[in-house]
Amino acid sequence: MKKIKETVRELPAYLHSFIKWLFFAALVGTLGGVVGSVFHICIDYVTELRTEITWILYLLPVGGLAIAGLYALCRAFGPIDTNRVLEAVQSEEKVPFLMAPLIFISTVITHLVGGSAGREGAALQLGGSIGYRVGKVARLNAGDMHLIVMAGMSAVFAALFGTPLTAAVFAIEVVLVGIWHYAALVPCIAAALVGYGIAQWFGLSPVHFDSVVFPALSVGIALKTTALALLCALVGMLFCASIHTAEHLGEKYLPNKWIRVLVGALLVLALTLLVNVRDYNGAGMDIITRAIGGEAVPVAFLLKILFTAITIAAGFKGGEIVPAFFIGSTFGCAVAPLLGLDPGFAAAVGFVALFCSVVNCPVASLFLSLEVFGAEGVLLFAIACAVSYMMSGRSGLYKSQRIIYSKTEETRLDMGSEATDFTK
Repeated sequence: MKKIKETVRELPAYLHSFIKWLFFAALVGTLGGVVGSVFHICIDYVTELRTEITWILYLLPVGGLAIAGLYALCRAFGPIDTNRVLEAVQSEEKVPFLMAPLIFISTVITHLVGGSAGREGAALQLGGSIGYRVGKVARLNAGDMHLIVMAGMSAVFAALFGTPLTAAVFAIEVVLVGIWHYAALVPCIAAALVGYGIAQWFGLSPVHFDSVVFPALSVGIALKTTALALLCALVGMLFCASIHTAEHLGEKYLPNKWIRVLVGALLVLALTLLVNVRDYNGAGMDIITRAIGGEAVPVAFLLKILFTAITIAAGFKGGEIVPAFFIGSTFGCAVAPLLGLDPGFAAAVGFVALFCSVVNCPVASLFLSLEVFGAEGVLLFAIACAVSYMMSGRSGLYKSQRIIYSKTEETRLDMGSEATDFTK
């Protein structure tokens, strides 16, 4: 009876919180959905434009200098990147209002001129900026500010990729490895669903593949999937190490941002002319589709790592998750014959497993498999996510992401230690 009375007494507070978060999630989801949809349309437009007008690729140096100029104008606001958004969830870090237009414009420029980058970096920054601004206007407290930033991230991610469950869980899971902000479930799921709905209203298609033929679950298939996931974890570690090493070397040997972006642009342009294909410019969703269809160049994943590392280190904007999809799917497709797996199925596993290894989000990765490939292979994807998460160690894309609990034992790690810094 005592517990019943306490529950009844607390019910108004829970109801107030529920209604409050539905309101803010609807607001942030609508804003994030509109912005994310317009951004999606712009990216598709400039990608098509670059494909039709081939000489635009030669504007890579001009585009790089334009991006450097935009960020130089806003240098007084400090670092403006995805790590800033993650820090806003972890602490009282502010998210500048200029982050949204900056990342929007600079990512569109990157895709227009052929930089090898994705779009999730823009999704997280756009969403985080929108959520933070709404929270400041509403004068939310520090704890609620963290939640509304995550809700904004969920909304734009869902609008861009058409994967609302993945978007909601990813925003919750990506900040601190091993800790879930369960209070963010309602705002993140609601905002993601609203953002997804807005994108559907705009007529945007979600990322989905229905051509994969999944093998029957057996001990042999499970072992082969485990082996592929382990290999994907190693490739994911290589990808993260390449990004961080390229950034470190660029800052060390080319400290001038203008020269660094110019040299990087020229390198990407030279590599494109050397390989004599445009497969590694832009996000490469067409190459991902081809790999899941069972076709991939054996060295495509290595070339994408090289192109993306140079692009990001030079100062172009976009993100690394779509390149991770590219790398994982082409790698899976390429090694499938060695493991005795169907190339399309192996590409799908690689798509999910490599994403998991670089973002350290196994639950979000499992939801990704469900939303992108359906539920038929969910047990095999679960194996792949578990293995790639554990075996990727302390590797990760985001400098501000921290491992709180060990991946191999029930041990809490020191958040301030060097062991939790993915750039080390």
